[in-house]
Amino acid sequence: MRFMIIVRSTLDSEAGVMPSEELISQMATYHEELQKAGVLLDASGLQPSAKGWRIRYSGEKRSVVDGPFAETKELIAGYTFIQVQSREEALEWTKRFPNPAGVGKASEIEVRQLYELDDFEPGEAIERFRELETATEK
Repeated sequence: MRFMIIVRSTLDSEAGVMPSEELISQMATYHEELQKAGVLLDASGLQPSAKGWRIRYSGEKRSVVDGPFAETKELIAGYTFIQVQSREEALEWTKRFPNPAGVGKASEIEVRQLYELDDFEPGEAIERFRELETATEK
């Protein structure tokens, strides 16, 4: 089972303020523990939304909307992907996630399970995704 740990943006992260050395150290320790346990798939911080864009769909039309985006609480500042045996194991790991805003500050992370190909009805399109998955593992 794969899970995504989502770190929400803050006013500081959107302003490009880098985390403290203490927080970076805590995050490094946590991610080293994930790696040693063999459950870490990927992790990274994201640049502020001012450096990003969105593609807006309206029927067949697409338009580009450049950042920054106003709703900080709806933005993602970083993520960690883990692969574990159960929801309970994912919960135990995420309870140990360092406070992304820093010690003593109000903050929240969100955890979402990823769909697996077996969650979908079998079909030609799903088989195409299986082939892509196999090709990227090589």
